Amino acid sequence: MEQTESSGHKWFAIYVKSRHEFQALERLNLKGIEAFLPTVERLRKWKDRKKMVTFPLFPGYLFVHISKSVNDILSVLKVNGVVRFIGKEQSNPDSIPDEQIMSLKRLVESKETLDPYPYLKEGQAVRIRRGALSGVEGILIEKLGQHMFVLSVDILRQGVAVKVDASDVDKI
Repeated sequence: MEQTESSGHKWFAIYVKSRHEFQALERLNLKGIEAFLPTVERLRKWKDRKKMVTFPLFPGYLFVHISKSVNDILSVLKVNGVVRFIGKEQSNPDSIPDEQIMSLKRLVESKETLDPYPYLKEGQAVRIRRGALSGVEGILIEKLGQHMFVLSVDILRQGVAVKVDASDVDKI
């Protein structure tokens, strides 16, 4: 049974140790803490086989539904694999609107193909992280609904743009 905002419980994001998302989820659930790990299935290929593998949609992050009491926060932090709460202040984690979590749950349950999408803003400095242009730095812009990577040659006051997948760039 899901608890609602009226019961004093809110959703919070937590950061967990690298590749410990599933273990932390299980440990939280064993302690009776409602937790949510959005996952996606991907076809992984090895030399000798192919297999559908479940991955966290947001590697390193889980969501917990708790009250903001010191006891609830400490009970989450004591779970093996949990590193910290996400928020502007470590001692005062920021809650996530219920609507965002419910929407995320619906997206995951729909079994549609979901791709993590970096939180980037137009005009932001980025670095390409994979492919032939790996390591190249420039600016991300949007043109006709597509993301473009712009490399500027300052001395010439000229630039060149190439279409990129936003998941292939990291902010600098």
